[in-house]
Amino acid sequence: MRMTPEGYGTGDVRVPRLVGLMAVDARESARARGLVLDAPGRPDFPHAVVDYVVRQHPQPGTPVPRHSVVHVWLDFGEGEGGGGVREPRGPLPPPGGLRRELEEPGAPASLVALSSS
Repeated sequence: MRMTPEGYGTGDVRVPRLVGLMAVDARESARARGLVLDAPGRPDFPHAVVDYVVRQHPQPGTPVPRHSVVHVWLDFGEGEGGGGVREPRGPLPPPGGLRRELEEPGAPASLVALSSS
């Protein structure tokens, strides 16, 4: 491979900055430079549209041979989707509120709150 004054081969291209782009835009940017994108663990990547690139390898500006694979990791954009954590998390809300409405008439509130925990 012939080297240019910039220090990389004539068939090489520089990896574009993909972090922050939507998946569809990242694919187009890579394709325009003759690169292929891959998202490890995301078999649906060819159809991903609104997911955002949060990490990439190699880093932007790295010279690589044309048709090289650039790995990207995706996440939903701010305020978008994501089911979050579905397991109970502590601490529990303080006693009172709806629990008071469920108390038996005449029972001390502290006993009812302790027995329902």
